[in-house]
Amino acid sequence: MDAVRVALLREVLAGTEWIQATRRFAGALRGAVVPHGGGLLLVGSAAYEPWHLAAHLDDEAAWSGLPELSPTLVRHRVPGGAPAHLAVGLGRLAAAGRGETLLVVAPEQPGAELLERVHDVRRNGATVLALDGGDRDLHALAHDALAAPPAPPDAAAGTSPDLDLDTVQHLVSAAAGENSLPAPRGRRRFRDRLARLADQLTAPPPHRW
Repeated sequence: MDAVRVALLREVLAGTEWIQATRRFAGALRGAVVPHGGGLLLVGSAAYEPWHLAAHLDDEAAWSGLPELSPTLVRHRVPGGAPAHLAVGLGRLAAAGRGETLLVVAPEQPGAELLERVHDVRRNGATVLALDGGDRDLHALAHDALAAPPAPPDAAAGTSPDLDLDTVQHLVSAAAGENSLPAPRGRRRFRDRLARLADQLTAPPPHRW
């Protein structure tokens, strides 16, 4: 159903800057991890853990045949008894270096501690990407960044899709898993998009999140 949601969002957003912007950012993500054979670290803020993006990227890695897109989720707090793939703490960032990529996802201000760790990651030679609400300090540290638009305070219902950070994450992860970023051309028929997505959903890969 997530793939169908993405198709619907793309249909609604056709002609806006967001299709191109999310595909551009997805291209930057792929360009960072694929040549190095992976090494994608995904971290949120202390108050926000990007579970859904981790799961979506894991799915896209399996569907697209690009295992490099499968991330390591780095957590601010690791509960006792967590499975190995969910037991990676912030100490992992200290070991990040050249050839690795850190994707920071933060809807609110990331906080001084995380910014300091991101600064060290970049200084050690890793690529830093940011998907957030537009924090200036985080964007200053990132090699590439995409900010989700703030929610309009009094938007009329039905006038536009709810384009928040979660929605942008859906669009980015879907675009990252595309076999090739599409070249500009005429709009495809919507039923063709859904048919292609339905084919992908017939045999979904197992979830590890």
